[in-house]
Amino acid sequence: MATLADLPDSVILEIFSYLSVRDRIRLSRVCRRWRRLVDDRWLWRHVDLAVYKMRPKIMWHLLRRYMASRLQSLRLGGYLSSGSQAPQLSPALMRALGQKCPNLKCLCLHGADLSMVPIASLPCTLRTLELHSCEIPMTWLLKGQDPTVLPLLECIVLDRVPAFRDEHLQGLTCFRALRSLVLGGTYRVTETGLDASLQELSYLQRLEVLGCALSTDSTLLSISRHLRDVQKIRLTVTGLSVSGLSVLEGMPALESLCLQVPHMTPEMPSPAEIISSCLTMPKLRVLELQGLEWDGQEVERILCQGLPHCLVIIRACPNESIDWWL
Repeated sequence: MATLADLPDSVILEIFSYLSVRDRIRLSRVCRRWRRLVDDRWLWRHVDLAVYKMRPKIMWHLLRRYMASRLQSLRLGGYLSSGSQAPQLSPALMRALGQKCPNLKCLCLHGADLSMVPIASLPCTLRTLELHSCEIPMTWLLKGQDPTVLPLLECIVLDRVPAFRDEHLQGLTCFRALRSLVLGGTYRVTETGLDASLQELSYLQRLEVLGCALSTDSTLLSISRHLRDVQKIRLTVTGLSVSGLSVLEGMPALESLCLQVPHMTPEMPSPAEIISSCLTMPKLRVLELQGLEWDGQEVERILCQGLPHCLVIIRACPNESIDWWL
């Protein structure tokens, strides 16, 4: 009968990859073989520390002993809700990540107080930056900042970042590599600010605006005017009208359209009107509707018949402002 010791290294590594960081380190004390496997660089490409209230000393130890050049993505969190004894993110730690982790491409921060962390201290290798329920200083993301800051940044997610406003949105135009922007619950962003910013962010290929206090029709109009090369759109729509949806007609590059509808209104387009608009989008391949109070199976059948070239998805709205795609 085969035992765990008989399994090849590749299988054991796959099993270890599903374990928390704490459990991995504990397993390294079992035997020499497991210590060697826990030290394998493949196992430390993607590290999730968002569930821990971790002392700075331990974080530095993990950085030096396990992560270093192996690390490609990192999640950290819990720093705002853990009380005065909580570990704090420091500029020194951010700089160390940049120096010791040259392959770090994705940094995801949950509940972090960044008020004392300059944006210039973030690793310059980042391609994706996610901020969830974070506090940022007013000096972050402003227009005219150093162009060498985050020169490779392709995607930024701003989810429930209360300080984020029009000035910060306009500052995103400094990131010339930016192609994907997700705004979730950024209630200080106005329709005027969004329109002015999208005019300069015309190179975006993906835009998600979820749970924000913006007019749906106004948002769609700004997208149609400025983002002619956008490939994916995801919006929370309140008060969407036929005329609002019609502004997307003929979008030449749009491949995926997701509309989250938390509240139905009389102005909401009918399935036939949705089909009519979507048929004018030559590259549309995915249509997703969330939260509609129609008969889901019947609507899905109608849409599938009317849009045979599309994958049609009908489902309930997610509980959170952002239904994660990362």
